[in-house]
Amino acid sequence: MKKIQITAKFKIHDGKVEEFKKIAARCVPVVKANETGALQYDWYFNPGETECVVRETYTDSNAVLAHLGNVGGLLGQLLSLSDFEAEIYGKMSEDLKNAVSDLNVKVYSFYQGL
Repeated sequence: MKKIQITAKFKIHDGKVEEFKKIAARCVPVVKANETGALQYDWYFNPGETECVVRETYTDSNAVLAHLGNVGGLLGQLLSLSDFEAEIYGKMSEDLKNAVSDLNVKVYSFYQGL
C-alpha cells in the first residue's frame, strides 16, 4: 500500500479559535491549487470548537513531503495556537520519517485490509 493516511489533531489554546480558523482557512486553497497527490484533506471541529481534526490521504510519501513544503509556514502558525499530535498510517519513506521526526507523531504500518 503506497497511500499515506494522516489524522492530525489540534487542541486549540483558550481564546485562539478565531485566529486558528483564519489560518486554517488558508490551507485548503493552497492544497487544491498545488497538490495533485492529495486525495483527501478534510477539516473537522468538535461541537465546542476546542479541537480540530484534519483527515488526510496522499498518494505516497512524496505527496506528503510536497504538502509539508506547501503548508509548512501555515502549519507552524497553527502549532503556535494549539497542542498537536498526529497518527500516520502507511509505509513512510526515510525522507518523510525525517521530516516529521520533530512532531508529536505516532506511526502505524499497514498490515492487511481490502
